[in-house]
Amino acid sequence: MTKILVIEDEKIIGEMISMYLTDEEFSVRRVETGRDGLEAVDAFGPDVILLDLMLPDMDGIDLCETVRRRFDTPIIVISMNTKVNERVRALNAGADDYMCKPFSMQELKARIGAAVRRYKPSLAAPAETAAAAADPDAAHGIGLDLQKRTVTVDGQPVETTFSEFELIKLLFEFPGRVFTRDELINTLRGIDSYVNDRAIDVHITNLRKKLEKNPKEPQYIKTVWGVGYKLALE
Repeated sequence: MTKILVIEDEKIIGEMISMYLTDEEFSVRRVETGRDGLEAVDAFGPDVILLDLMLPDMDGIDLCETVRRRFDTPIIVISMNTKVNERVRALNAGADDYMCKPFSMQELKARIGAAVRRYKPSLAAPAETAAAAADPDAAHGIGLDLQKRTVTVDGQPVETTFSEFELIKLLFEFPGRVFTRDELINTLRGIDSYVNDRAIDVHITNLRKKLEKNPKEPQYIKTVWGVGYKLALE
């Protein structure tokens, strides 16, 4: 399993990144200071480091230089600073990549995969294998292939948007669990920067039209009034 060290002192951003990468089957450790970051590089042995430049105890550029002198671990800087000279400073300090906040979580995952391929080709990004795909028979005719990112109904392929697939994937992983709209919004945040309660409702409506025999009386994607949605497979 690919190990990611997140050095980020902003709690909300750090937790969002950590939760997303954990869901994508990375092993994640997050710290909030440069000193803890240096200790974690030694103790955790990450395959990739995500480094915020604004840390409470030291300058991120200095930390990047320190890590690079001791390790060849790929470093991806994540920063609010969009200035070209700051990007150049980070790259000259030994960073392998630079991403400006806010960024797409899908792009972050892709950049991590690219860094791993360059430095450790034997390591694959977390595999979404066919074995992890749901059995269509067990799902009453609905099938998910996570590797190919396809959905089928009674064996027939169904076209979905990127956001629709991410939603049905989440519901499929936890059948019967009720997800609030906020939880579903967080799933898409970074993919769709304009996602809100109304957008979630629209995505669910579109999924019902594609998956349900009678979208007005859904068999699978159920509304839990006042809370959110769940996937019923029983």
